[in-house]
Amino acid sequence: MKAALVIDDHPITHLGASRLLRDLGYDPVGQAMSAEDALAQLANGPAPSLIVLDITLPGASGLETVGPLRRAAPGARILIFSMNDQTGFAARALHEGAQGFLSKNAPPADFRDAVRTLEAGEFYLSPRQAVALATLRAGASADPLGALSERERQVLALIGRGSSLQAIADELGVSYKTAANTSSALKKKLGVDGMNGLMKFALDSGV
Repeated sequence: MKAALVIDDHPITHLGASRLLRDLGYDPVGQAMSAEDALAQLANGPAPSLIVLDITLPGASGLETVGPLRRAAPGARILIFSMNDQTGFAARALHEGAQGFLSKNAPPADFRDAVRTLEAGEFYLSPRQAVALATLRAGASADPLGALSERERQVLALIGRGSSLQAIADELGVSYKTAANTSSALKKKLGVDGMNGLMKFALDSGV
């Protein structure tokens, strides 16, 4: 039998994902409510072959947890399963080492397809995500990092890690308005549109 681990802080997601995974032959299907809980389980038990991971979690985010999960369970395939289906998040997830990205708005058939695709050793994105990600990459431009202030670099790096503006404000000890104004200034200086554009720039430039 194949083992899986679902990392999500919503019990309903655990219930639905666990049922789908058991239908696909996974047993046991472990459950963790946070990244810290998941890593503790992996340290004390057998590693799963599949990890289903949400982005928004208490404590460390799912995007920040992909790397530690890969080190704790190097043989596991990681499927990001999230309501945050912006292309920038998908790009970040793949950059960190996940093998698939699926919106929670997708039908159960897509969940099954994603799992089977990862089992086959391939990467999974919805057709819409694949086209959007290819478009972002095709539109990559030069990196005028020298024009950024230290605070702008900090904000850009946090955006690249998938942090929200409120989380950035909290981490840097500034107001939400300051974080939002810095984000707007970054868009103008870098010539990008929206948070997706800033995240793509951060990933490409390695800040």
